[in-house]
Amino acid sequence: MPKFDVLTIGNAIVDIIARTDDATLKALNVQKGAMTLVDAERALQLYANMGPAIETSGGSAANTVAGLVALGGKGAFIGKVSGDTLGEIFIHDIRSLGVFFATSQLIGDPPTARCMIFVTPDGERSMSTYLGACVELRPEDIEPELVAGAQVSYFEGYLWDPPLAKEAIVKSADIAHAHGREMAMTLSDAFCVNRYRNEFLGLMQSGTVDIVFANEAEALALYETEDFSQALLRLQQDVAKLAVVTRGAQGCVVVEKAGQTAYAAEPVARVVDTTGAGDLFAAGFLRGYTSGRDHATSAALGASAAAHIIQQIGPRPATLLTELPAVKALL
Repeated sequence: MPKFDVLTIGNAIVDIIARTDDATLKALNVQKGAMTLVDAERALQLYANMGPAIETSGGSAANTVAGLVALGGKGAFIGKVSGDTLGEIFIHDIRSLGVFFATSQLIGDPPTARCMIFVTPDGERSMSTYLGACVELRPEDIEPELVAGAQVSYFEGYLWDPPLAKEAIVKSADIAHAHGREMAMTLSDAFCVNRYRNEFLGLMQSGTVDIVFANEAEALALYETEDFSQALLRLQQDVAKLAVVTRGAQGCVVVEKAGQTAYAAEPVARVVDTTGAGDLFAAGFLRGYTSGRDHATSAALGASAAAHIIQQIGPRPATLLTELPAVKALL
């Protein structure tokens, strides 16, 4: 039996979350609803213009494994932080959740990554990310035994920006497949897809990636179309094993070579902050998938985890998700 249900590999980031309005976004030249990479100078300028903020460990793949553990799964994480204050915060936070994390810290510059997240009244989040130490993730940071011991290794598309990280991901996929394990990825962001469309398609078509998570905008961007049905048909042809496309309040569609099946979302009374919605959906789906549940149950777990997270500020569960009535019924 694998030691871990899921190993996630991604950018180790400390999130700085503040409420704002559309006028402030415009004044700061922050693109609403997108994740934009920024340099150190821009990061300092944005931080200086944020209102009261909450600082919490984040990063897409780290949020997913945090959600998986909150759902009762066994998870591990690989990501690079520096030996600074934010790095220590990240390490403390992720280990305190019960996630296995042992990636060596970077000595010296660049500092630990941080993401300035502006949340508007409609719950939409606009992110400006300084990658810092994340770009120093290298193939030697991939522990073969860790990958071999995980049922699924999952990485974020955001990680495709640093060149050495690409090598680390390919190494992980080779190890996973050599041990009969599976590789999964999230497309992360439509802008990320636009940068690496051909490479992402190559990962799917070659079988380097077995499972793909995307939202509707990312799926449309992947195939450069405005026709969602057409994007799903193309995805059905390209996916190695399984793709899951989320559609917010419209639920999700599970895509396999044999066909497509839509599943409903879990209704929420009020959206507070959409940060982490996709990350927690992936956590719920993978929790079901790695424990042998069918796609309907896995999708329902993903929907419950996502519904919970968008009703709070921040991308990580404040309580054990196994205590939620809907989750208890599914597990």
